[in-house]
Amino acid sequence: MNTILITFVVLYLVGTLALGAWAGTRIKTTTDFAIAGRSLPLVMVVTTTFATWFGAETVMGIPARFVQSGLGGIVEDPFGAGLCLVLVGAFFAARLYRLNLLTIGDFYRQRFGKGVEVFCSSAIILSYLGWVAAQITALGLVFSVLTNGAMSETAGMVVGTLAVLIYVVIGGFLAIAWTDFIQMIVLVVGLSVIAVFAADLAGGTGPVLAMAQSKDLFAFLPPPTFTDIAMFVGAALTMMLGSIPQQDVYQRVMSARSAEVARQGAMIGGFSYILFAFVPMFIVASAVVVMGDEAMALAENDYQRLLPTFVLTKMPLIMQILFFGALLSAIKSTSSATLLAPSTSFVENILKNLRPHMSDRQQLLAMRVTIVVFAALVLLYAIAMKGTPIYDLVSSAYQVTLVGAFVPLVFGLYWKRATTQGAVLSIGAGVFTWLVFFPQISDFGEAFPGQLAGLIAALVGMVAGSLGPQVMRNRHEPHTHHIA
Repeated sequence: MNTILITFVVLYLVGTLALGAWAGTRIKTTTDFAIAGRSLPLVMVVTTTFATWFGAETVMGIPARFVQSGLGGIVEDPFGAGLCLVLVGAFFAARLYRLNLLTIGDFYRQRFGKGVEVFCSSAIILSYLGWVAAQITALGLVFSVLTNGAMSETAGMVVGTLAVLIYVVIGGFLAIAWTDFIQMIVLVVGLSVIAVFAADLAGGTGPVLAMAQSKDLFAFLPPPTFTDIAMFVGAALTMMLGSIPQQDVYQRVMSARSAEVARQGAMIGGFSYILFAFVPMFIVASAVVVMGDEAMALAENDYQRLLPTFVLTKMPLIMQILFFGALLSAIKSTSSATLLAPSTSFVENILKNLRPHMSDRQQLLAMRVTIVVFAALVLLYAIAMKGTPIYDLVSSAYQVTLVGAFVPLVFGLYWKRATTQGAVLSIGAGVFTWLVFFPQISDFGEAFPGQLAGLIAALVGMVAGSLGPQVMRNRHEPHTHHIA
């Protein structure tokens, strides 16, 4: 057990808690707590957007999937995930910002009524279970690796959850924005330095690229069969579109000081995420060159340990400190955002429908209590799902929002003829079709991705539900004849 390394990690965790406590002194209202008072400059919108996306799966999940399956195996993340932010900036940020709402659920209520608001908000909240659980799982793994197994992964999950929970409950989104800013500096510098050192261990960039070429890791497009292409498109769209109607994305849009800052911040954050996601991929590819069959065995059997094992066994102490600082930055930035977002949605879009006369102070207290409750539920879920790959936990999280919340958001913003009936039919058709494709229900999912089938059904439901009643009304209206 490396005492010096653990000491640095503890000091880093204490530092972020102190920053959260400082931010807490500036929280006066629910707007301050949920969206930092709509005051953040461009650089902080970029860092907090980038930080939310750059989580455990980016550092440990994506690289291992890359050395197993090549670029085609990671179309969902980082390519789909990064393009989601670009699409948000290009088509959604400015329009949503001008509405001046606290949550994405508020839009559904304003456009389609309370029923759609409650369902879409519930789907969004549910989708966070897998995403936050992935971060908690990674924290447990990190603490277990750091202590050489002296701390179990379950105990590490508990400690990690508490470390994040405290500063989120105290400081809300303002604490997240400031800690993201610091953590992204640590992450970018740390991983960049480690990438250079890893290339040196591997004998330069050439051998690493040659290994990737020899294993055909740069292959991106799927085999030209209907099922393979459908699965590829379904995977790409899951995070690209399913992440758009998410409260954490909306919070970053609304925290900007202007609509233009919101638009630019999301787009820059998205492109930055895609580009920088290649850094941990390069480090893991270097690990394969240096460690050979041992690295591939870890990638196959316990890929989440591949990168930490490479750093701990092949690199000096200073690189280990940089790596675990960067890794904890990635995990904590994502887990903090994904704890706050569903809690905000629950209070604003579900609890307020049950208790409509809450004061601002009561709402603020309710948000903090909800964060604690949600964190406890996620911790239990993460422990129950222990052994599930981090990448899979994240990628499956967005299917419910893709089939249930994406179409009403797009049509609500861009199609004036969209109606509440259309939104309800869209949600019902999308979710029902998606469920039919579950492997426990049918074999349809083996030939065609359920989330893509659900998205198509949701589109049909929106158009039919909106235009159908209008067409029927026009048919039954009595014809009048005008006499000249």
